[in-house]
Amino acid sequence: MAAPADIAPPVPVAERAQRLARWLPAAGAVLVVALYVAFKNTAVLPHDDDASLFHWLNDARDWVDENRNTSPFFLYFVNYVRLGVAELFTLFQTALTALGWPGLIGVAAGLGWLAGGWRIALVSVVGFAGIGALGLWDASVDTLALTLSSVLLSLVIGIPIGILTGRSPRVRRIVSPVLDVMQIMPTFSYLSPIVLLFLIGPASATIATMIYAIPPAIRITALAIQRVPPTAVEASESLGATGGQTLRKVRLPMALNTITLGVNQTIAAALSMVPLVALIAAPGLGVDLIRALARVNVGAALVPGIAIVIIAIVLDRITRSAAVSRARSSAVRWAGFAVAIVAGLALTPVLAPEFPEQWQIQIIRPINDVVGWIEANWYGFTGFLNDTVAYGLLNPLQDVLTSAPWWLITIAVLGFAWRFSGLRAGLVAAGCLVAIAALSLWEHGMETLTIVLVASVITIAVGLALGIAAARSRWFAAVLRPILDAAQTMPSFSYLLPAVALFGNGRFTAIIASLIYAVPVVARLVEDGVRAVPGTVVEAARSAGSTDRQLLWKVQLPMAKSSLLLAANQGIVMTLAMVVIGALVGAGALGYDVVAGIAQQEDYGKGLAAGVALVLLGVMLDRITQGASGRPNSKKKRIA
Repeated sequence: MAAPADIAPPVPVAERAQRLARWLPAAGAVLVVALYVAFKNTAVLPHDDDASLFHWLNDARDWVDENRNTSPFFLYFVNYVRLGVAELFTLFQTALTALGWPGLIGVAAGLGWLAGGWRIALVSVVGFAGIGALGLWDASVDTLALTLSSVLLSLVIGIPIGILTGRSPRVRRIVSPVLDVMQIMPTFSYLSPIVLLFLIGPASATIATMIYAIPPAIRITALAIQRVPPTAVEASESLGATGGQTLRKVRLPMALNTITLGVNQTIAAALSMVPLVALIAAPGLGVDLIRALARVNVGAALVPGIAIVIIAIVLDRITRSAAVSRARSSAVRWAGFAVAIVAGLALTPVLAPEFPEQWQIQIIRPINDVVGWIEANWYGFTGFLNDTVAYGLLNPLQDVLTSAPWWLITIAVLGFAWRFSGLRAGLVAAGCLVAIAALSLWEHGMETLTIVLVASVITIAVGLALGIAAARSRWFAAVLRPILDAAQTMPSFSYLLPAVALFGNGRFTAIIASLIYAVPVVARLVEDGVRAVPGTVVEAARSAGSTDRQLLWKVQLPMAKSSLLLAANQGIVMTLAMVVIGALVGAGALGYDVVAGIAQQEDYGKGLAAGVALVLLGVMLDRITQGASGRPNSKKKRIA
């Protein structure tokens, strides 16, 4: 009989469960692979352009067209909204055009002086004069009118909702998920329903831009109201002030600076959307971008993109200065404002209404010459890169996703999301995939998911490398910052043309465009996360003998986990939005379905369903990555 000391102690139940939990992901992966091999090419749901759902949606569109002038809903609500928004755009367009180029530059200079002094006024003058020098004055005025119309509507609707959201937890619980979906939603996805209700033209373009721009107005206003010190509110109420008086005299004045920054972000969002609504007959710089895209003319696409960047910079500087400037007295600022406006208006009848042609500069040909040189000398490298990604990543992954049974992919996503983000996120992700299958768009959904996954991996890898380098080197961060600023400000359409020139039409072009579009946000979030690691922790790790590599991998990155997961979340969502726009340069899949639904009446139903499928894909990816940041670490200390 063995001695008692030789008998192994029983393994605690908790430790056995922990060991089993560590093996479950690997066992699940092996099971999924085995099921894929066994059921490959079964229940794959191939795409069908004649799906009954598409025909039903076409019939619904026909009903709307037939009843537009008889249904009370359209007669007394939709039509009045459309006419009112169109009149608002016309009012801004007429006023800006009547000012002429001297008057508009004078108004911009006056607002700049009022907001931040002579420096901001100079930025405004140089900026708007630069737009005229690019030869795009009239189109820029239309873009500015569309932007101001949509921003005004966003603020009129968004600020009151933001105030209610900031004051009421109940309203916040209702509004927050709606805003989440609005921000996840690719812009293409709601163009079709907007056109169905409001037809094409400035009205529908203004409403579509408003939908895209209103979430920052609501969120930042709510944040501003929440940040008002409770002691100030309690003091007001203790003096007998009503809720309305406290709001007008305490909450809003103390939140005004932050609300003004919300106006800034609303303007930036509107300007980024304006080029896209050219697809639904909106006037402005987006028309020039679309034409250049059709002709594959890189120079002609970059010039309107530069004009939009200039407008964004001028409006950004004015609104930011208005939020923080307290340096000048009111009299000085108002005097500068009056002088600038009077000078501009006085010059309007004297100078020609058109911006002088002799002051214009031509940069399209030099840009195209540079692009031609790159095409001629870099063809071998760009072709190799394109083929490597296509045959090494895109095609194999797409073959797997389109040949696997739809139920197997749904179960795999459910398990993956459950493991990393919790059961609720897993159920939401699986429900989104089931809904995509019900929309008869499974195959195109998997093709879009393929491009998004590959683009996201490349984007996150590049953004992670740049963010870490910027966090660890001040001079590299200083060099990188203006590059990221320019990439974030440039309209997304402008990225497509250089990518087309280098790589031709196709999926990889959409990936490159999404890389330029999403990397700035990922890099900034990674840099902020790594820099936020407490200096005492870094010093303690160094004093313990950690090398730079050990410090990064064992201290800084683990402590910046929440920022890294947020960076991944934002990178994936932004990649999805850009990949969809890539449908214009041959990326295909759901993006092509949406574009076809806008352009061709017979494909309206398919386009509308594709827009819903894109939202579902975005929600699925967002829930997985957003939920992962809140998951507790599964590794626990063993019981001795």
